[in-house]
Amino acid sequence: MKRYVPEKLAAISRYRKYIPTLPEEIRRDVYARIGGLIREEKKYCDKGNIRHMAQIFTSIALYQTLQRHGMSEEEAYRNTSEEMWKALTPGTYQRLARLPIFLPVMKKLLPFGFRHGSGVGWRYEWHMDDPKDRFHFECRECVYRHIFEEQGLMKLGAMFCHSDIINFGSLPYTDFRRTKTLCQGGDCCDFDFIRHDTDAGDGWERSESV
Repeated sequence: MKRYVPEKLAAISRYRKYIPTLPEEIRRDVYARIGGLIREEKKYCDKGNIRHMAQIFTSIALYQTLQRHGMSEEEAYRNTSEEMWKALTPGTYQRLARLPIFLPVMKKLLPFGFRHGSGVGWRYEWHMDDPKDRFHFECRECVYRHIFEEQGLMKLGAMFCHSDIINFGSLPYTDFRRTKTLCQGGDCCDFDFIRHDTDAGDGWERSESV
């Protein structure tokens, strides 16, 4: 819990460039709300989850604080979602996907990253026996779903689900298929990468509403 300092969480979140542009009073209230969320959701505040909590707590605090300072719900959601999505870097995955080693790298990188970058509240099912042109897995338990459901803010959960579409939805030589997510009522979040010999796949499929 020592690492869970509101200002530090905001500084490692995807809102780290946006929050300094806000008036001081709003920034102060955002940090205060993050502090409240740390206390409310302390069971998830372990070492492994710190970067996830930075995203979750800062998004909730920003969304709620903007409304308290006079912004409509629609405007607050638009600001919260667009500023978060703006911070994504899909180009990194797109460049990697141009290389023939893309799926072998993903099969090692994602399980390693999730294993070392997730704490309490996560559960994955990996399919490491996939053929060389496919990599798929399911997230069966997600801390985003836990917290957004407890806070009555599943709309923000769906906002984070959309990040995967931005990151993986237009990869060269690769289709990313998704049919459901936990934050949108599914029994899991499914991830399915299908590799092609040419950059002319059949597109990706998804089911979401954000």
